[in-house]
Amino acid sequence: MVEKKSKKNKRKLILQVHKILGLLTGIVVLIVSITGCLWVFKEEIEGFYDDYSQVAVQELNFIDASQVKTIAESIIPGKTIHGVIYGPPDEALEVVFYEAEPEVFYQSVFLNPYTGEFLKRIDRNSGFFAFVLDGHLHLWLPKAIGSLVVSYAILLFLLIIISGLILWWPKNRKNFRQRLQFHWKSSTRWKRKNFDLHTIIGFYISSFTLIFAFTGCIMAFNWFYFIAYKATGGDKDPRFVVPNSEIAYNQTSEEQLAYDQLVPRLKETYKEAKSFELHYPESDTTSILVEVSNSKGLYYNMDYLFFDQNTLKELEVNSIYGKYQNADFADKVIRMNYDIHIGAIGGLAGKLIAFLASLIAASLPVTGIILWYGKKFKNIKKPELVLKN
Repeated sequence: MVEKKSKKNKRKLILQVHKILGLLTGIVVLIVSITGCLWVFKEEIEGFYDDYSQVAVQELNFIDASQVKTIAESIIPGKTIHGVIYGPPDEALEVVFYEAEPEVFYQSVFLNPYTGEFLKRIDRNSGFFAFVLDGHLHLWLPKAIGSLVVSYAILLFLLIIISGLILWWPKNRKNFRQRLQFHWKSSTRWKRKNFDLHTIIGFYISSFTLIFAFTGCIMAFNWFYFIAYKATGGDKDPRFVVPNSEIAYNQTSEEQLAYDQLVPRLKETYKEAKSFELHYPESDTTSILVEVSNSKGLYYNMDYLFFDQNTLKELEVNSIYGKYQNADFADKVIRMNYDIHIGAIGGLAGKLIAFLASLIAASLPVTGIILWYGKKFKNIKKPELVLKN
């Protein structure tokens, strides 16, 4: 009897925690879920109206990387080039400008890869998907405040999911089937329907919401990222490390001759690659980074290559961000994090599942608040109206 009472008290405590955390994070989970499902198909949707990125194939070599740098900097002077994306022969070069301070500056310039002709300039901080991403990451609040609110709300959402699964679990096997399907009749009250929507749907998408929340926490917290990597057996440097060149650049014309040769050389080595992103060296001592994309729409299997900016000698790194063939299990878990988060790891089918699961997850705070409201105020009766003659 005492044991039964103890279990009942524990269940009440879990229910109380579940309700409090749900009320605290409900609006955040709702916004993050809706914006998340909208973000999933960003690349596919943008593909319908990016005609500016297509060019006619010519029997010419691409212009040198040094020429790209000069042209792009004349279009957006005084800003830092993050990288240059080289795609297939029929795609424009994309020069990405990015600065985090004093405020985020994120724009792209598209050039004809054969002639250097300016095609388009895009502000990545404006437009529909920029608005969606800002809501997903910051709730449209100032970044310093919004990112903290979202991060800790998603961390608490992990506890909500786990506590919800504990509450869902039936006391005996006879009730198990009842928890897995709807048993609605014409006489079923809306409160019961709302309860079923919250519990049954919550159970079916719990595995997806756990994945969304877990991968979100890896991106939100450095300590969570580190623990996840070490827990899966990682023994490399989990940071993104850009090594220095062996010899500092000596201010001669050799700089242009060096990285101008790099992408054409890599195209011969990585013939199946979808694109190459060249990052100019940030200083006289840093190396040149080239990101080789081996699958369209995926990031986990990219090769991160580093080259001495004087000799183009390839430099090795003891980081999870190196050649994909050198990645072990723990490295792959971290590398796959974003692709798993948006469902891209499963192709279009995976994105569709992520879209639907995220959209359905948005209903849980709504049905949960309705449940709380119904129980909180169920005994409060409306005052009777007294009619005067």
